[in-house]
Amino acid sequence: MKDTVTYGSIWWVSFAPSTGHEFQGRRPAAVIQADTALRRANLVTVMPLTSQVTKSHGDDILIKADKRNNLYADSLVKVHHIESFDCARFLKQIGHMNNGDMEKIREYLTVHFALKT
Repeated sequence: MKDTVTYGSIWWVSFAPSTGHEFQGRRPAAVIQADTALRRANLVTVMPLTSQVTKSHGDDILIKADKRNNLYADSLVKVHHIESFDCARFLKQIGHMNNGDMEKIREYLTVHFALKT
């Protein structure tokens, strides 16, 4: 399974069990971990997606559903909910993010982790 998870791919991921304000259940998530890091790590880092686009908070990124990402509806990348999971939680690949959307995620991450000086 780990070999098929790639940077920018979108997967159905099991977020359960979860606690507190963590996302729950099965939901789509975008893989934000570089392919080189995926080959070396035992965990995969993702950002969850939600189709509840009216509940956008600040930095969330709107993704339009299309044939590349195979989302059933426009969705938000919930950028503040970065999580890492074992590959066993990855249920099925949905599609792939487009380069423009991944660039927005990269820009967010530079701010989130204070990578720009």
